[in-house]
Amino acid sequence: MDDAIYLDHNSSCPLCPEAFEEMRPYLVEVQGNAASAHAVGRRLAEAVGEARAALAALIGAEPDEIVFTSGGTESNNWVMNGVGPGHVVVTAVEHFSVLENARRRAARGGRATIVPVSIEGRVDPEAVAAAIADDTRLVSVMLAQNEVGTVEPVAEVARAARARGVLVHTDASQAVGKIPVDVRALGVDLLTIAGHKLYGPKGVGALYVRRGVELEPWMLGAPHEKGLRAGTQNVPGIVGLGAAARVAAAKLPAEVPRLRELSRRFHDALAGRVPGLLLNGPPLDDPARLPNTVNVSFPGVAGFTLLSRAPEVLATPGAACHSGEPSPSSTLLAMGLAKERAGGAIRFSLGRSSTAELLDRAAARVADAWKDLEEGRP
Repeated sequence: MDDAIYLDHNSSCPLCPEAFEEMRPYLVEVQGNAASAHAVGRRLAEAVGEARAALAALIGAEPDEIVFTSGGTESNNWVMNGVGPGHVVVTAVEHFSVLENARRRAARGGRATIVPVSIEGRVDPEAVAAAIADDTRLVSVMLAQNEVGTVEPVAEVARAARARGVLVHTDASQAVGKIPVDVRALGVDLLTIAGHKLYGPKGVGALYVRRGVELEPWMLGAPHEKGLRAGTQNVPGIVGLGAAARVAAAKLPAEVPRLRELSRRFHDALAGRVPGLLLNGPPLDDPARLPNTVNVSFPGVAGFTLLSRAPEVLATPGAACHSGEPSPSSTLLAMGLAKERAGGAIRFSLGRSSTAELLDRAAARVADAWKDLEEGRP
């Protein structure tokens, strides 16, 4: 669609040109296995090592603490299953790859505690600490909530959990590349990264594993990735992720304030045209909110219906349509939002391609579509 306005960067970011250019030789010219001992294998292994160092630098880790995976969902599954038996503590607004593993653990006779969150989507560190028991193996609290953009108090949670000898994991898929992330400052043991959320390729991600942390191997086979994750390395994807990490590190200082300002402009443009519009999550000027995420509820309409009337605006509704019936976001419901408000929600997530002109156009188009629906026009 030539006139499309892409406002769905929390679902997936476009591959940045720098990543594509660095990937190109490994897609076309340099073929081989990074584990091979010959010259090509050594070249591939060197490229993987450079990418590992770039990703480590972006999050304040050491290269040997980075293990490459196929993406955020795999990394989360690995953590949830790799800590072994015992009790786990998670929040009610985690990604499904964390929540469903917690629920399955409970269904199979284990124990899992799901801690509620506030109306802004924020978990109380004291509530997490209170949920820790003698048999707790893991606490998992995402760093940035993917739907409403709430930045969770992970460092506070980590201090309380590690004082009890409990491993701490954070799913940082939505945070890395969008806000500064430092694993030492956070104090976490494990951290999830998804390549396509930071303008890298799809199908590649990583798990930060702090030195000294013992995690069961996720895939058995040849001793790739220090024997933790077997399988021939996805060299083009890994190289692309490394390139994306270098670009993110360079752009973050300017991009964070730019996106925060644009988010405010976009929200105000919508609010000025749509009476009763409600912002979901923390205030837009709250530093504990992703600078690119604007989740709002439109009164009197379903989000997916509204977006269908403005097809050139590419965003994510707060309710999915299953068999003709809207199903409100479980995250918004967990935050305490009424079903009607959750069903009328849309998440607009900005990115590097977002400009004031494009956002003004998107706001006008969505507002016009809302007005048409309110007035009953087809």
